[in-house]
Amino acid sequence: MKIFKRILLLLAVFVTVIVIYNYPKLNILAGYSAKSTATSVFLGERSLAFTDKTDNNFSPVHLATDAIDTITKSATASVFGLLTRKAIIREGLGSVLTLSKADENSPYLTPKRTISKNKAMPYPLGDAPQKDTIFTNVDYEKLNTTVSSIFGKRKSRAVVVLYKDQIIAEKYSEGFHKDSKILGWSMTKSILSTVFGVLEHQQKIQIQDKAPVASWQNDVRKEITIHNLLQMNSGLEWDENYDEISDATKMLFLERDMTKMQALKPLIGKPNESWYYSSGTTNLLSGILRDQFDTHQEYLDFWYTDLIDKIGMHSMTLEADLAGNYVASSYAWATARDWGKFGLLYLHNGTWNGEQLFTKDWVDYVTTPTPTSEGIYGAQFWLNADGGFKDVPKNMYYADGYKGQRVYVLPDQDLVIVRFGLSWLEENAFLKGILEAIK
Repeated sequence: MKIFKRILLLLAVFVTVIVIYNYPKLNILAGYSAKSTATSVFLGERSLAFTDKTDNNFSPVHLATDAIDTITKSATASVFGLLTRKAIIREGLGSVLTLSKADENSPYLTPKRTISKNKAMPYPLGDAPQKDTIFTNVDYEKLNTTVSSIFGKRKSRAVVVLYKDQIIAEKYSEGFHKDSKILGWSMTKSILSTVFGVLEHQQKIQIQDKAPVASWQNDVRKEITIHNLLQMNSGLEWDENYDEISDATKMLFLERDMTKMQALKPLIGKPNESWYYSSGTTNLLSGILRDQFDTHQEYLDFWYTDLIDKIGMHSMTLEADLAGNYVASSYAWATARDWGKFGLLYLHNGTWNGEQLFTKDWVDYVTTPTPTSEGIYGAQFWLNADGGFKDVPKNMYYADGYKGQRVYVLPDQDLVIVRFGLSWLEENAFLKGILEAIK
């Protein structure tokens, strides 16, 4: 009997140690699942069952048990009953993970939205059906075969191909359609970059200026410019790892103000000589943007009034942290068609329906390879300057999100290609197939 009790005691101690050791991981795991569930159900308008089956079904997130409350528009995720996280919906700001009970009823500001006067026009200037256009140089059979090839087991959710401003191919997986809002993940970084481009065109900011971060002014970090941050070439320390507890996961699932974490990091390289991908840098830039405005309301509104709603991306919702800052590293939702409008804005060098939002100089800027990135990164956009996609023009560039969310811009071919999915794909073959369908 004594031996049995000792075994039980040892077992209890073992379980306790395991729980304590893994508790931080459970916190992040449950946080991911709760936030994913809340936004998918209440913003994406998908069911809890669908979300659990498709978005939250990968290891180790599938270990969480999710529940929703349709009255409070919230979601909870529990891991083995040991830890529960909660995400709430805030009007106009998407979902956010709470860190305390008080967060559930804290006041917040909401961005003001305006509906474009062109909304009734045919797509892409508006949202009405586009005019029927048949291009004699397009092999539609080959095009549709290429598009269909990345659905099914490859887990694509949406593809929209735009040629000369016209949709020439469009396909959705079961449960999705042209009005479905989908998370762009890190494509949001390209939205942030564009806001800087709009501000610079309006002569309200100079990206070559030193980054206005107060805590850097008495040390070597004071030499870091906004330009260095936009190119992710600041030399600041950052751990961008999603397979374990890292700077990135702690920021996204444990921080109240996500704009601060990168600013606290030391310099471990040299500005303009140390390219390293960092979501923390993008959120620091979101904080720098906030400081360009007299009020927080103006900061919230500007992204929409001068960019997003200006080009009719009315389905888009930028999600914010608990402090009310847009999480520019990761959280923008919109339809595939609206993401297509974003690509077209760049295809037309910043001009939308006759109005210049930014100049071609800005397009040239974001597509200039960052030093030490080996030709794969610009200013919050990814590039093909290294010829990584060997059958695709080297001047193709794209917004890039987790698990293969993409907006590709091919200026010489007058093409924008949007793809959403749950897994990466063989991009070169996909893009090659589309290019070969256009003679």
